[in-house]
Amino acid sequence: MGSRRKFTREFKLDAVQRVRAGEEVGLVARSLEVSRQELYRWSRDVDEFGERAFPGVGQKRAEETRIAELERKIGQQVLEIDFLKRALQHVEQQRRLRAASGGASFTNRSSAK
Repeated sequence: MGSRRKFTREFKLDAVQRVRAGEEVGLVARSLEVSRQELYRWSRDVDEFGERAFPGVGQKRAEETRIAELERKIGQQVLEIDFLKRALQHVEQQRRLRAASGGASFTNRSSAK
């Protein structure tokens, strides 16, 4: 099986322009040796993203990069919240154990003056 063909941004924009200028999709597809579905997808990308369509191989759109960054941050914050909840449970458990055994309880003041 061969590798997937890669097309430049200019190639895709030219193909979309030809279809929008009135050339039949089938004729454009055959002349460029691409599928009709590919042409329709390229046209939808141009409609949806305009000048930002086809950013290039390995390059994400700015929105996708920002979303990925925010999702990572959310994941980190979830981990931190879970850690802090467990730490709080541990402190509360220790406080209850000390109170039950008659030991000194935690206070908000230090004993040193």
